[in-house]
Amino acid sequence: MDMLKGYQKKYLKGLAHVLKPTVFVGQKGVVPSVVKALDEALDQHELVKIKFIEFKEKGQKKELVHVLEKESVSALVGMIGHVAILYRRQKDPDKRKIEVPVRKPSE
Repeated sequence: MDMLKGYQKKYLKGLAHVLKPTVFVGQKGVVPSVVKALDEALDQHELVKIKFIEFKEKGQKKELVHVLEKESVSALVGMIGHVAILYRRQKDPDKRKIEVPVRKPSE
């Protein structure tokens, strides 16, 4: 997945603000069932919040998010507290719900 630019992340964070976490990472960490749930959620919603239940250290969460990004071929939008936001564009143009801005609008 292409790297998101700052203004694109800001736009997606704004959209994610109202979302509730749909994927939860428990004490077992990133197991195949979590990856599958994330993949399905990204296919359906494109923008997904992940909540870390057992992992409280920032370093641990960063490692887990990196693994989830790689496994789901998605991009990290941001991480606030125990919640990470991931984005993956829907492959089918007819099913896309989010149109990420291509360039920053002039101010």
